[in-house]
Amino acid sequence: MSTNYIKRLIQEGYLKDTSVIVVLLGENTQKRKHVDWEISGAIDKMVGNYSGLIGLCLPTHPAYGKKNYTPDSIPPRLEDNLNSGYARMYDWTENPSTIKRLVNEAFTRKNNNSDLIDNSRNQFQRNR
Repeated sequence: MSTNYIKRLIQEGYLKDTSVIVVLLGENTQKRKHVDWEISGAIDKMVGNYSGLIGLCLPTHPAYGKKNYTPDSIPPRLEDNLNSGYARMYDWTENPSTIKRLVNEAFTRKNNNSDLIDNSRNQFQRNR
């Protein structure tokens, strides 16, 4: 399958109607081109409406349970939006109330702070 076809599937099949995208951060998530494409599409007005953006560190992620992360351990496009204030990153939780609160906060940021979106980076051409 061609790269453009896969990007179109991601955009039209999964992202077109999203209001918030949650990026599950594992040990190698930052290296995956499809993750970069999904984040890029979710915060691109031309794909649909802007989506709120959350990163959730899974227990396998090096930053799980820590106050800080190393920039090379998360997807670069997510880091751009953490730095701009548009996105937030949290540790994984199984508490439904907490997840609901985090999604609602991201939805509010999407509606009130879309000017903070940073989608200026070129998309990955391959896995890293």
